[in-house]
This record gives sequence, structure tokens and C-alpha cells, in this order.
Amino acid sequence: MKKQMSSILAGALISVSILGSSLPVSAANSKFRDVPSTHWANQSISTAVEKGYFKGYSDGTFRPKANITRAEFAALIARVADYEAVQGTAGFSDMRGHWAESAVNAAVGMGFIKATDYPNGFQPGKALTREEMAKWLSSGLAANDAEYKQAWSDTKTTVLPVKEYFQGKISQTKAPFIAIVMGTGLMKGYTDGTFGLTQTTTRAEVSAIVLRLESVLSKSANSFADLTELRAVGTEKSNLELVTPFTFTKRTFADISGKKFTFRNGAGSLVFHRAIAVNTNAKQSIFSDIFVSENDESFLNTFNGKLYPLHMQITIYPKASNFSSSHYSNSGAKLLNGTTIANELPDKYGYETLPNNETAKYFANKKEGTTFWVRSYLSKEALFDVVMDDGTFVRLVNKK
Repeated sequence: MKKQMSSILAGALISVSILGSSLPVSAANSKFRDVPSTHWANQSISTAVEKGYFKGYSDGTFRPKANITRAEFAALIARVADYEAVQGTAGFSDMRGHWAESAVNAAVGMGFIKATDYPNGFQPGKALTREEMAKWLSSGLAANDAEYKQAWSDTKTTVLPVKEYFQGKISQTKAPFIAIVMGTGLMKGYTDGTFGLTQTTTRAEVSAIVLRLESVLSKSANSFADLTELRAVGTEKSNLELVTPFTFTKRTFADISGKKFTFRNGAGSLVFHRAIAVNTNAKQSIFSDIFVSENDESFLNTFNGKLYPLHMQITIYPKASNFSSSHYSNSGAKLLNGTTIANELPDKYGYETLPNNETAKYFANKKEGTTFWVRSYLSKEALFDVVMDDGTFVRLVNKK
């Protein structure tokens, strides 16, 4: 997968200014007075320094809270990645003579940085945003490995387990690089449910990220279960076969995505979009946190791993006067029937679910259609099917 980095990076790698002072402290077994043993990143900082990726400062500090700049992260990439670089000039007028000029050119040559993303100059001293970091990392992987390039394509329409996705802030253009860094574990979301697109990253945080990058560079895209799930939701419109003991007879969720089902009671219709399953027993899905609360998990555990929640995104088009959720539950949709996701997660992540109360009032002003997520439960004894208006038949069955 990887090739030896060309010697043209040598100047960048020994630059006296890279990621520390001109008088760095000893790399091996260094102790920084601002990184106590209780610091959450103590181990990753120590390891990153020992490997020569980071340096401390001559005053005995590491400055873990300092933001990483574009120039510094380019230098880190040059140190960690050993893809064969196609050396060239990025053409940034503000990089001429800069200590990181060679490293930035190398990162461009390896495909991590796209020079066209910075038409007004690289601005090397500017703090790197998490969105930029995600794009750099995923671009480099995709530029040097065919499977990561395919993963990029596969995840354009996936569901991302972060709040910004549900808020509509991550376009199909951006989705792949968020998917790849989250799917490989290179970057993670925050506890508030956000990815933090515009936030910056500290030296402490990056010490952990570069060690993850070192590990990811030695693995194939197919080896990451979370990335495989994200790819499946993008291409197959579901992760069901990956995380449950169920499969399909012939047609799959991908075959009915975007298709219409007219309610048998004549009250309206729905369009199916995608379905995401969660297995709280043996396989912790990357989607668990956005759909399954602690209370849900406690409830599911009482079934000893034999009950699987399925979360479906649908659009309902009410037709009957005083349309309510009961019209939907009695629609004959069977496999596509669901109920409210009755926990705090829709509010936390910003997605809509079927209301619990006053559903007739809710649907009264939704005659043009309303899209939301619902939940159903699957078990080996309770599997369903559906026939869409165009005759497409989908049935779930147990795997043999």
C-alpha cells in the first residue's frame, strides 16, 4: 500500500522550526512540565515525541493546548506518511522561503493537500480546521489507495453519525472525507453530537491523530468495520446484513429506496429512503450513538441480543382529512411500519422522528410531505416484507 518517501522531504523533516522550538527537548523519554501524568493525552504525546513526529520547546513545555497550523500539520503528514511523493511546486506565493515550504509541497505531491483549495494563498500560520484536517487525511488515503478511492465514492450519500449531517451542513461533496476519517477512527465526533467542522485542533489532540494515521496507513479500507458500514449505507441504503443475522430473499432496501408505497387504507402514501439497524449485543454499530440511548440498550439487553432495532427514514404524504399516525400504522406497509424514536437522541442530533402525541395536528400542515425517522424491531421470529407500488418485493429472512 505504501512506498518509501523520497529523499526530497529531508529538508522538511529536519527543519529547526517544525512543531517545536529551534532548541527541542530530548525526544526520548521527555517530560514536559505542562503535560502531567494525569493529562488525557500524556501517553500519545510521549509516543509521538519518541517517534520523532513532535518536538517540545526549549522552555520545557509541549504547549498541548496550542492550535495546530496548516504548516505544522503538513509537516506532520510529511513525517508520518511514506507514500512516494510527486514533488512539485504548489505555487503558493506565501510559502516561498517558509520553513515548511518543502513539507507543504510534499503533502501536495502525495495528494493530501489540493492546491486549488487555497486560491488566495496557503496562509501557513492559520489554525487548521477539523473540516480541513478531515479532507487532507481522506484525500491522501484516496489518492494513494484504490480501495479508499472507492470508499470516497461509496459514501457520498451515506448517513453520518454527527449533528451537522442532520442539520444539512455536510454536502455530498464533503460527506466522503468525514466518512473516511470517522470510519477509520482517525477522527471522532464530540460528546455533544457534533463533528466540529469549523473548530480547530490542539497539539495534544493531534498527537493522538498522527499515531492513528500511522496505524491506518498500514491497513486496507476493507479492514475497518465502521467504514464498511458507512459504505453500505451509502450504496445499499442499509447496514442490515452487516450487523444483524438477517438478509433478503432477492431484492434489498437499495431496490426500494426512493420508491412509493400507497397505503392500503387510502389515507396517504410514503417513500422509503434508507434503513439502519443496530446490534447492541455482539456488534456495536457506528450508528448506535445516534439512535440507541442507554435506556434503550437496557431494554434491548433484556432480550439477550435477540431483538434488533431498525431505524428507517421515510417521507409520508398525508391524504386523508385528519390524518394521524394510526393511518400509517394501519397502512399495510408491514416492513416499513415504525414508531417514534422515544428518547433524547433526535433532539441531540437534530433529526426528526414521528411525534408521540397530537399526530393529527402535526400532519395537518404537512400535506406536501414530511420526512422523519421511525423505529421498528426485528427478531428471528418476527420478520416482514413489503410490496412497493411498482411491484418491487422485499422480504427479510434469517441468514442460513
